[in-house]
Amino acid sequence: MSILNLSALNLSKKIKNKELSSTEITKAFLAQTHKTNAELNSFLIITEKEALATAAKVDAKVAAGQTLEGLEGVPIAIKDNICIQDLPCTCSSRILEGFKPPYNATVIEKIKALNMPIIGKTNMDEFAMGSSTETSAFGITRNPWNTNCVPGGSSGGSAVAVSSLQAPLSLGSDTGGSIRQPASFCGVVGLKPTYGRVSRYGLIAFASSLDQIGPFSQTVEDSAHLLNVICGHDKKDSTSQNIAAEDFTANLQNPINGLKVGIPEELYNTLSGDIKEEYEKVIKKLSGEGVIFETIKLPSLDYALATYYIIAPAEASSNLSRYDGVRFGHRNKEAKSLIEMMTKSRSEGFGAEVKRRILIGSYVLSSGYYDAYYKKAQQVRTLIKEDFNKAFSTYDVIFSPTTPTPAFKIGEKSSNPLEMYLSDIMTIPVNMAGLPGISIPSSIYNGLPLGIQLVSNVLTESKLLNIANIFEKVINFNVNKNAFINT
Repeated sequence: MSILNLSALNLSKKIKNKELSSTEITKAFLAQTHKTNAELNSFLIITEKEALATAAKVDAKVAAGQTLEGLEGVPIAIKDNICIQDLPCTCSSRILEGFKPPYNATVIEKIKALNMPIIGKTNMDEFAMGSSTETSAFGITRNPWNTNCVPGGSSGGSAVAVSSLQAPLSLGSDTGGSIRQPASFCGVVGLKPTYGRVSRYGLIAFASSLDQIGPFSQTVEDSAHLLNVICGHDKKDSTSQNIAAEDFTANLQNPINGLKVGIPEELYNTLSGDIKEEYEKVIKKLSGEGVIFETIKLPSLDYALATYYIIAPAEASSNLSRYDGVRFGHRNKEAKSLIEMMTKSRSEGFGAEVKRRILIGSYVLSSGYYDAYYKKAQQVRTLIKEDFNKAFSTYDVIFSPTTPTPAFKIGEKSSNPLEMYLSDIMTIPVNMAGLPGISIPSSIYNGLPLGIQLVSNVLTESKLLNIANIFEKVINFNVNKNAFINT
């Protein structure tokens, strides 16, 4: 089996056993990235020199007989809204072109402390606003299963990097499904942790009460190991959960016989007949392992999408007000006044989708409309949390498709923002309630992968990963089917 086909955990074991060097592994993934990136456009920058220098450091430790920790020496890709000191961080927006952060995000400090070579920064929807990675100012990213299709978004580049074996692991961010949705479209595992589990310090904000960093991987086990690396309290993030660290790999093999799983009819009934049939096959297979599936009602989910598209744009309009051409990023140099400079800089720097969401957010926060829209949305958000809490008093996890359809064609939904927003109908409720959710590949439909989403109660990632790991083994999805994988 080639280096590229090995899981992150197996790569780690081979480095520690001196069967492979970190440099060999890093070079293999860099070669795959160089070979495929022109067509896929998953990476905005490839940091070959830095990655090889980190790998050499790991190999020197091995040669000196020093003990390696965790995933030390295993390469990783990083979404381009996570700050790495002195490297460009654009959020795939012209307004941040040329910006180089003077500091590392907390997750990057953790990755660097563990000497994980960073392959590069991945493409994304501009400021994480999108469901297809088509809103990037630096070109669309293509799905490796079918390059005429989107990879999902906003973390499309990070999902494609793992799916096409450009990197064994990657980091994305999830505000309304931006890890889980592209994971489903690209046939990989994508995990959104509980809000506050992973520090947001150094993650360029979209919607601060919703954003969360999380991993992409080929297997659930790899995601558990990467969560061990990036999880933990951070004094630099006021929303960081101050709870004791735990080993998310400890309970991965616990039996699931007798597990109770709720299927919200508000989500499941939106599927077309033939797509629903695919999920029925998965449910039947898992039921054979002693898992108990029951249909449940979560009535507030009917309002989750509308609620999200009030709260998220409102927070975005506030967060993005800092991009004014004064301190960093793009500046119009022909303006004759400060107001004109700020107006032109923002008009030139932001793309259409970002402008749309800023306008929506500014409107719902404006005088006379705040109570009618923003306050009401926050009240509905509380109802969504309460519905989930009630469900978790009876069920271990909530089960649904990750997306209502497989990946759609490039350009298919670009002219209809509302149709694009519906792509996240399954994933958005999880962010509204601050819950952990994971997408794992489940089947192939018309040559494209489908994913299942599992959701558990707050701070129960160990339980969620255990269930997802066993489900993954029962489903036995073949990840090695897209054209960019060398088997």
